[in-house]
Amino acid sequence: MTIVRPSRDEDLPQITAIYAHHVLHGNGTFETEPPTLQEMTQRRADVLSKGLPYLVATGQGPLQGQVLGYAYCTWFKPRPAYRFSAEDSVYVAPLLAHQGIGRALLAELAARAEQAGIRKLIAVIGDSNNLGSIGVHQAAGFSHVGVLAACGWKFGQWLDVVLMEKALGFGDGCPPQAPTSQ
Repeated sequence: MTIVRPSRDEDLPQITAIYAHHVLHGNGTFETEPPTLQEMTQRRADVLSKGLPYLVATGQGPLQGQVLGYAYCTWFKPRPAYRFSAEDSVYVAPLLAHQGIGRALLAELAARAEQAGIRKLIAVIGDSNNLGSIGVHQAAGFSHVGVLAACGWKFGQWLDVVLMEKALGFGDGCPPQAPTSQ
């Protein structure tokens, strides 16, 4: 069983290790050098300072206390008009893919983002062959928006970016109730 909860400071070394694996071995992120623990700590603090969720999935039984994956969202773009749209990020420990952890994280992330006033969650998925991430987002109700062809260069190849979106709450059906700080 997976438990999804808000991240804690003590989760950061495991979060950093999970992300480093994806930077060094995957196309889901276009970073090419893993950030340090200090940088990851600053990134998390930035997300939390905006009132946005930064979650972890933890295990039970033999995996108790381990971070199995993490997810967060942050403003899609820094301009004030984007303050109701956020880009999600979901990363799962490499040996635990395809076990529902990403799905659980994304579902809880969407619920908490909606509570924070977000009306549109946007997935910017590295690599059009990243079928795991595309599938998790489709299962969570995201729709395909488009592909930015060959806009990233990593591991000696051009990579696409897949754009997906999901309306949260009232979506664009009415004006926002209260401004979200940015």
